[in-house]
Amino acid sequence: MLEDLEKGLVDIVVGTHRLLSKDVLFHDLGLLIVDEEQRFGVNHKEKIKKIKSDIDVLAMSATPIPRTLNLSLTGIRDISLIETPPKDRLAIHTVVTPFSPKLVA
Repeated sequence: MLEDLEKGLVDIVVGTHRLLSKDVLFHDLGLLIVDEEQRFGVNHKEKIKKIKSDIDVLAMSATPIPRTLNLSLTGIRDISLIETPPKDRLAIHTVVTPFSPKLVA
């Protein structure tokens, strides 16, 4: 796969921050989709900035990231919303109770 990416034989690649490693080289890639953006450090985000000049990048996260949200809301960064849950996804059930050592054990 790494060889195919470097040779330009891959149009779209989907993965985690592993795609930003030094040994992953892209040639003529159309779209890079990276999940778990909340795990990115500053160096990863800087690498994405460099990549974005040549490749369309979609960075995804289910975890709210204040800086990313602010950049999106101010129009500095584009935002895409996935508004439908995966098929057969169970509803989230939240319970609020007084603190109990039994519940957190």
